[in-house]
Amino acid sequence: VPDFSSLREKNSGSKCVISMHSGTTTTIQDPKNPEHVKTFTFDLAYWSHSGFQMDKDGVFISADPSGKFAGQRDVFRDLGGGILDSAWQGYNATLLAYGQTGSGKSYSMIGFGANKGLIPSVCEELFQAIENRERNQEYQVTFSMLEIYNEQVRDLLSRTKKPGGLKVREDQQLGFYVDGLKSVPCENYAQIERLMEQGTRLRTTASTNMNASSSRSHMVITIQFKQVFLDRELTKQSSINLVDLAGSERQKSSGSEGDRLREGSRVNLSLTNLGNVISALADAAMGKRVLHVPYRDSVLTKLLQSALGGNSRTTLIAAISPADICYEETLSTLRYAERAKKIRNKAVVNTSTLMRESRTENNKLLLGYGFDEKWAGKERFSECAGCLVTGTLSVLLQERQMTETLPHLLNVNEDPQLTGVLKYFIQPGSCDAGQATSNAITLHGLGISEKHASFTNLDGKVTVTPHSKCKVVVNGVPITTATKLQHLDRIILGSNSAYLYIGFPSERGSEDLSRFDYDFFQLERAAAEGVSVDKLGAVNSGDGKADPSVLAVFQDYIKLMPLVAEANQMSEELGKGLKMELKVKNLALSDSRGYDLQKEVRVPLWVWIWSKAKFINRKFLMEELYQRFLDGEDSHVAQEDDPFWDPLEVIHLGSAHIWLQSLAYCMKLEEQVEFLNCDGLEEAVLHIHISPCSPTGQACGEEDVVIDPLELLGKRMDFQIRIVRCLGAKWLKEDAERGVQIGYRIYDLPNTLYTKPVWKTVNPQIEETVQFTALNASQEFLNYLQTNALVVDLWGLQEGCAELSCCEPDLMITGEGHIMVDTKKISTSTSNQISELYLKLLKLEQETELLRNINRALREENVLLKASLEKTGSSQQGERLLESWWFTARDINQVCSQQASYDREFAKALKVFYQSMNMARGQFLRLRLYKPPEDDQMLRPFVHQQSQMLKDFGDLLESSLWKLKNDVALIVKKKRECLLRVE
Repeated sequence: VPDFSSLREKNSGSKCVISMHSGTTTTIQDPKNPEHVKTFTFDLAYWSHSGFQMDKDGVFISADPSGKFAGQRDVFRDLGGGILDSAWQGYNATLLAYGQTGSGKSYSMIGFGANKGLIPSVCEELFQAIENRERNQEYQVTFSMLEIYNEQVRDLLSRTKKPGGLKVREDQQLGFYVDGLKSVPCENYAQIERLMEQGTRLRTTASTNMNASSSRSHMVITIQFKQVFLDRELTKQSSINLVDLAGSERQKSSGSEGDRLREGSRVNLSLTNLGNVISALADAAMGKRVLHVPYRDSVLTKLLQSALGGNSRTTLIAAISPADICYEETLSTLRYAERAKKIRNKAVVNTSTLMRESRTENNKLLLGYGFDEKWAGKERFSECAGCLVTGTLSVLLQERQMTETLPHLLNVNEDPQLTGVLKYFIQPGSCDAGQATSNAITLHGLGISEKHASFTNLDGKVTVTPHSKCKVVVNGVPITTATKLQHLDRIILGSNSAYLYIGFPSERGSEDLSRFDYDFFQLERAAAEGVSVDKLGAVNSGDGKADPSVLAVFQDYIKLMPLVAEANQMSEELGKGLKMELKVKNLALSDSRGYDLQKEVRVPLWVWIWSKAKFINRKFLMEELYQRFLDGEDSHVAQEDDPFWDPLEVIHLGSAHIWLQSLAYCMKLEEQVEFLNCDGLEEAVLHIHISPCSPTGQACGEEDVVIDPLELLGKRMDFQIRIVRCLGAKWLKEDAERGVQIGYRIYDLPNTLYTKPVWKTVNPQIEETVQFTALNASQEFLNYLQTNALVVDLWGLQEGCAELSCCEPDLMITGEGHIMVDTKKISTSTSNQISELYLKLLKLEQETELLRNINRALREENVLLKASLEKTGSSQQGERLLESWWFTARDINQVCSQQASYDREFAKALKVFYQSMNMARGQFLRLRLYKPPEDDQMLRPFVHQQSQMLKDFGDLLESSLWKLKNDVALIVKKKRECLLRVE
């Protein structure tokens, strides 16, 4: 069920990769390989991504009567109707909504605004049907609502929080049940609607208190529906389970697989085990032997045991995103649903006689299972139903009156279903806000102090004043003094508790509050901190369109910002002394061809750098530890189990690019190149030599320079890479106890080569030389040399971290001990054995070919001489001819000698030009990374400096081309004069 494209996906420049050509099939296209298409078939497939409009009541309907758009009413007609039919027949019914966060699970189950979801529609339709039924029957409906987070069960209809959550117990007749769960009898839909509002309110508060996103928790609503047929002394019982599952985001292997604590968090245990149960049941349905179905491995699967392969008619909604950036998650969801549809349940009608049911009820009471959810007649039903609901109704009526008269704060949650649920009213006068119950406004959340801030409502104006050093942000900007609030101002208290300020009635209009969502707050916060799409370089210089990969990274950055703030707050309160920040990896780095590297968000700490996946995994664990701290339990853990700690690791400091074009012409290259970090700033300077050489390591001279790289095709090439030194490394200046290593990999080398570590030296002398050999230079290798750069990486070492090393067995070595490159045509398994023979054979072939050429030339000259002697007829004329031939040969040798000299001069001209071009590349890179200042006063100096840089860059290009043109013209002139003399 592709939901309406989220703002985050649109802002990421996403493209649609989902298509539905019928009401049962779903096709997904691989964005990286468009020809790779997969099609899945289900009972129903709903399209809600496009082709809709809003009617006068705010309900989304199809823009075209013949269109394929499916609204909430269509989904209820097919699925909700089936659930109600099963309930009336006496079957248990279950509806599960599965999918990644933001794909439309909660929208399908709960709905939004006028677009009611399945849960409220099923409840409303059930009571409408009851009103139209015969009067010789009794109907009993009870409602319960619970949340499962981190394997703990929370009753959302009870304000009493039990440490560790409610317990799940097992009874031979009842199966698994939640001990102490409140199940409230209801007489009409209005009562259920108010209970759902109360449950949502408690869920929002719990989410704030526990610092846990609702997208990582499961919500289970259970409706017990009993029909009593008095004339037949018969009952039918149906249990309707409506389950909104947690987001199914998978931890991607890149980044999380290396985390030593990746299995520690229990947040996703329920979903993982649900998948295991579904897989086991699917295998059993296919006739495979299954020894064990792991129902008991998680709270969720215990409670859903009858719904999965048991006594229930079960429907699974697989909610998917149509965006290409969600391709992996969407494909995983479709495969999940495909396995689930193979399961075969064994649903039966639940009937019993009144006498047998009476005995069963007595047994339940002896077990301690029955309390207010069991009633002894209609009177008790009404009394229990009104007890909780009446209190809720009076609170709601009072809140509605205050909303119309007083300024207040509306909570803004990452989950749209929980936004606007909590209201905090600012009474006339001054009122404190914070964790303390004595405050007029009691707030909970990370980083909120006992007395956090004061709100003052005087003379038609409201101001907010932070207490002491408490964190208060208004419209993205931190404040420290009293600040007047305007209608619709955005307020963040503590690390990430977001509120929308609603002003006095006179200030209000018909504004659309939905635009001030969670993402709006975070984007505003990021902009105030100087983070924007433009800063990440999201616009391509060619067509001016946004780069989707950079947009996606920016959205990741926005998503992680509040999480990092929360992690830092937990670190502070737990006394960990750890400060985290966000960085974009490869922001200004490029690959060997000069193309920008794939950017991704990282979380660097003082001594580690965590990937996005690893950080999210660690934050789960931090939350568990922090919750123990809040509950007053022992929060001390061993160092190896501490989510805030990792062993010291090697840090990537920056990369340098050395273009290899000169090597394709057998010319030596000596460079001093900047190591640039991920922000494009200089980290250090590399001194490096790259020299063509003989097999014995002797440097090639100018006479070995070639005019055309094709002259090297099929021949042996030897060259040396010498890392001389690293100059001015900031990493070493910051701490004299640190060290560095340098690594690089050329062409098809299977592993990176690393220099030996150098410690405690600001300008470390490396002096390491490695010789490489291409035994038979291929066209691909020569192309590589002409178009690619050697990317050299600088790594920072810390005391106690593991040093970098190369895996030698994977390298191919020549007989002289040189590392072989361009080895695609050589068998890896036998390369070491044949390398010496190959060299000898190659040398013999070259010598044989040379001898053949000499012999061929001598034969031709011999034939010419014989013919000339026969024509002259006298030895004297023959001697004159030989003398003439000798002088001609001498002239030819002189011409050849001059030709070689011209080639050398041309090679020198090319060498000078290539060196100039390397300088131009460096200037261009600095120019590209030169960003305009935020301060308008600095704009004029910036423009002046940028103009000067452009002028210098143009002058360098023009002078380089002018010198090359003059040098070539001079060489051509000399060559022509020589040829004229010979003629």
